[in-house]
Amino acid sequence: MKTRLVFSDLDGTLTHGVELGPVFFDSISLLEKQNIPLVIVTGRSKSWAHFLLTHVPYLKHIISEGGGNLSWRDEEGALHDKLLVDAREPMRLIEATNKLYESFEDLELSADSFGRETDRAIELGWLKSDPAREKQIKDFFDKENVSWSESSVHLNYWCGDISKYTAVSYFLKAHTDCSEDECLYFGDALNDESMFKHFPLSVGVSNIKDVLDKFKFKPSVILEGAENEGPYGVYNYLSNHLK
Repeated sequence: MKTRLVFSDLDGTLTHGVELGPVFFDSISLLEKQNIPLVIVTGRSKSWAHFLLTHVPYLKHIISEGGGNLSWRDEEGALHDKLLVDAREPMRLIEATNKLYESFEDLELSADSFGRETDRAIELGWLKSDPAREKQIKDFFDKENVSWSESSVHLNYWCGDISKYTAVSYFLKAHTDCSEDECLYFGDALNDESMFKHFPLSVGVSNIKDVLDKFKFKPSVILEGAENEGPYGVYNYLSNHLK
């Protein structure tokens, strides 16, 4: 079935580390020639979604905060947002974060956490530097009924029913006439698993190998080799898939 819409994770998939490079824009150009929209589905903040929508004209919709927010640009260029979780959950998230600071005074939230509404992000380097502390924090989340998942750069945590797949499912029904069979998803991290579980065609770029043994549900296609890491894997796969 012809691909009509492409969804993709951002960090580690469309970026090398956290940087957008020329190959990202090569993929944008390739999709633009085929008139196929790209919707980024990222763990980054709503403020990052606004930045990307403002600076990359081809992007019209972005799902951010792991599925907690949908942002889009209308025909006049105005930005809009929709909260994809019960409005009470962000308040519960604030309370949980305050409790976390009481227990871990040196807690390192991500630099973009101030721009987040439905989740927060802990720097993965800080978290992994102390395995005992990492376990305590994850145990705290489980006790407080706070969900969490690791991206390639952060441990994100949130309150309520949030996942990349629930957000994408809403987007498809509310904003398109596409079925899941007409879509393609790219990812590389543990917070992409809900998409790998449900999407008929999902692609893991080759750097997914670093965490592949932690997945219960794997992508339907797994790329291999250094030439298919991150954005190079996305571009190479699209170049062949869209012929």
